[in-house]
Amino acid sequence: MLTVVVILGSCKKNYSSADVMYPGNDRKIRFQLYTSQDFSGNTSVISFSLFIRNANRILLDSALAPMQIKDIPDAAHKLVIEKTVTGNDNSDLAAGFRYEIQNVGNSSYIDTSKAGNTFKIIDYAFQ
Repeated sequence: MLTVVVILGSCKKNYSSADVMYPGNDRKIRFQLYTSQDFSGNTSVISFSLFIRNANRILLDSALAPMQIKDIPDAAHKLVIEKTVTGNDNSDLAAGFRYEIQNVGNSSYIDTSKAGNTFKIIDYAFQ
C-alpha cells in the first residue's frame, strides 16, 4: 500500500496557469494572404513570415517558403493559414505578416485581436 501511495505522489506534476489548456477558451487567428495587383512580370523573391505576440512575448513566428512576387495568389486562390492560441491567453494580441523583398527591403502588416475575441481574420492584400 505504501508503494502505491509513493508512486501516485511522485506522478503528480505541477502545472503553472500558462501550461494548462482551456479548450473552450482557445483563440483562433486566420491569416489570409493574396494580391489584387498584376505582378505577372515581377520575378523578385519575397519571403513572408507570420507572427502573433502579446505584450510580453512572441507566441508565433513562422516563415513561409520564399516565392517570386508574381506567384502571390489572387483573392480567389489566397493562402489561408489558421493558428490557435492556447492557454487561455485573454490579452490583446498583435498579429500579422512581415515580408522581405530580396535586395529591396522589408516591411510588415499588423492587426490586433482584442482580449476576449476568440476568432480573428488577418486579411492582407499585398500591394
